[in-house]
Amino acid sequence: MSERRACAVIGADRTSIRYRSRRPDDADLRERLRALASERRRFGYRRLHVLLRREGHVVNRKKTQRLYREEGLSVRKRRGRKKATGTRAPLLTVAAPNARWSVDFVHD
Repeated sequence: MSERRACAVIGADRTSIRYRSRRPDDADLRERLRALASERRRFGYRRLHVLLRREGHVVNRKKTQRLYREEGLSVRKRRGRKKATGTRAPLLTVAAPNARWSVDFVHD
């Protein structure tokens, strides 16, 4: 079957079928972005974009964001703080005045 007839059957333009992207390959940029993201786990695409620019890569912020998303990268969440286990010892009641004193030092 000819290309013309196949395009007519599926209802597509021949120019669309023959289209070749002129976009340059971003393999080295993707690799460097992944490497930086693994080194700096708390950096998002904006801060990684600054690092890429400092290394000499000429790249748009929106392209950095697109590559960051396509690579499945994301900022690692911070772990929650561990809660104190156990219970505190209850404060004992004081039987008489001046039996317990406390001091709070504040330095200005």
